[in-house]
Amino acid sequence: MSKQKKKRRAQSGYTRDAPLQTSDRTYSAWLCSDEAFKVLTAGQYTRLSDCPEVRMCVSLYADLISNMTLYLMLNTDGGDIRVKNELSRKLDIEPDRYMTRKSFIYSLVWNLMLDGDGNQIVLPIFKGGYLDRLKLLPPNEVSIVETPSESDDYKIIWRGREYSPDEVLHFRLNPDSSRPWLGTGYRTVLNEVTRGLKQATKTKTALMESPSPSIVIKVDGYNEKLQTKEGRAEMAQQYIDDTQSGKPWFMQADTFDIQTIKPLTLNDLAIAKNMEIDKRTAAGIFRVPPFLVGIGDFDREAYNNFISTGIMSVSKVIEQELTRGLLISRDMYWRFNQRSLMSYSLEEIVSAGSQMVDRISMRRNEWRDWIGLPPDSEMTELLALENYIPATMLGNQKKLTGTGGDET
Repeated sequence: MSKQKKKRRAQSGYTRDAPLQTSDRTYSAWLCSDEAFKVLTAGQYTRLSDCPEVRMCVSLYADLISNMTLYLMLNTDGGDIRVKNELSRKLDIEPDRYMTRKSFIYSLVWNLMLDGDGNQIVLPIFKGGYLDRLKLLPPNEVSIVETPSESDDYKIIWRGREYSPDEVLHFRLNPDSSRPWLGTGYRTVLNEVTRGLKQATKTKTALMESPSPSIVIKVDGYNEKLQTKEGRAEMAQQYIDDTQSGKPWFMQADTFDIQTIKPLTLNDLAIAKNMEIDKRTAAGIFRVPPFLVGIGDFDREAYNNFISTGIMSVSKVIEQELTRGLLISRDMYWRFNQRSLMSYSLEEIVSAGSQMVDRISMRRNEWRDWIGLPPDSEMTELLALENYIPATMLGNQKKLTGTGGDET
């Protein structure tokens, strides 16, 4: 810049601000602040396991599925029959030497739906050519890595050792659209719901711990005693604390104005309604009836529909993976006893069993098993309707052989 131009700028009073001095410490301080955490992570991280409603839904799945007996079935020309052998006993009674079927399936379903984010790896351990145990691998110790190999789309890494998909049982829930061999779980769809429920719970707790005052006292603002803490305490002691219970107060009309107010409630803030909506949304994502998370009354039809859809959907994931990974025979498969979870009254069971027996479709001992009674040695035969005679003797009736009468 020429000297004349500088001189004219100086005469006009023009000055240039000094350059801003920035420091790396400024950026570091911001990155460590709560504001940066909310901006970069979209708010405080909330684990699904921290949400009581999510835990209720997942616990319900785990409890109901682990209650079902696991059958080993065989396809035959006359229909599918149940097979009872050492393998069926192993899976249904003690899949792991340290756990029963109840605890094993419960842990499997819990990890599959919650901690494993849609994936659970189980390592079959063989001894002497026979299945010794099924080991549940902790989800936080397992890595599922995609590979460019044409033989295997991915591999499983556990404690530094690699396993191919054929060496383990990989249970997956809600497969990913681009990687069908990987489960996705419910974390993404439940993120906003769990955040809202957590914030509502905090607000409710704050209101319960620090409720609004039930009495508001309006005092003359020019009163000198209001200027100090000791003065305000003196006034409260004089006009409130010293008054006997049930006795009226006497004070100057132009000094105090006492009113009672109603403290804020969850309904005032619409928190109760929002919590109900979020609970229904969480229950709907898991296909759980709302009454099972504390909203509404019991509905047997809704419960039975939940068993036939939600519970059976997760059960099929377990059945088919066990069939694929443990059975060599193409005529055998695993199946849970779904009927044991349905909600039936004793009257309905007796009525249905009676019709089955009358139509020679069931033995009376099978009927007794439905209602929890032990078998009877005299009730093993199939009986015919009307005369209740053994099915093998139906052709011996006199009215059929022409020997006369309706007698047998």
